[in-house]
Amino acid sequence: MRLTSGTHQARSSAGVSATSLQNTLVARPARSTHDKALWINLDAARYGTFAEIGAGQEVARWFFRAGGAAGTVAKTISAYDMAVSDALYGPTDHYVSRTRLEAMLDRESARLVEQLGARRGGRTAFFVFADTVAARSYSRRENGHGWLGVRFQTAPHGESSEVVIHVHLLDEDPAREQEALGVLGVNLIFGAFYQHETPPELIASLLDGLTRDRLEVDMIKVCGPAFPGIDNRQLVEQGLTDASMLTADPPTRWYATC
Repeated sequence: MRLTSGTHQARSSAGVSATSLQNTLVARPARSTHDKALWINLDAARYGTFAEIGAGQEVARWFFRAGGAAGTVAKTISAYDMAVSDALYGPTDHYVSRTRLEAMLDRESARLVEQLGARRGGRTAFFVFADTVAARSYSRRENGHGWLGVRFQTAPHGESSEVVIHVHLLDEDPAREQEALGVLGVNLIFGAFYQHETPPELIASLLDGLTRDRLEVDMIKVCGPAFPGIDNRQLVEQGLTDASMLTADPPTRWYATC
């Protein structure tokens, strides 16, 4: 993908500094995880919530590390305690599941609009990123896995679209596993915001800065007006997984309605 200075709106409060940084990012031949997080932080139209459970706040961490996160992050939350999680998102038998992820997206999206819609809804494309992950730890030695999703508007007051993925984490070191999750999350958010019009690029970009020996994405669900349709076979063709999980009927498609 070739980004230009017109791809998004630099934050007016940052003045020339934001435009200068934006032009520098455009000129770079490769886009790192740091660059992606910074690009989003400089986008005046984007503002949202990060809700992460199970492997630290590895995705939100990138945005704070990149700088300028105050203009992008409305809230971060990690509801690790099951009782707290149930109070926020409702009771469940499976905390690492697509059902729990969707409940997180539903609740945080509603709260975001409720709390900030009147004040900045006319100039902001809101988003919520969420993940729920079973990661390696001192008490859990098997490979991790989890669900990640981003629900986003492409314009203020617009109907939301969504990308949800399931990932297997293959690193044997817990720190590297968490690092991979953070990179994947930034790639997912960046792809949803700026590559939704070219789904093959979005798919391929999920592994930017990563390799197949570190993780495997075995399901992608896309829905909403940002995605008019996509061929399920692209998941395997892009090398993200050996066999894709189909999420729509007929099974030759993996586009689904929200």
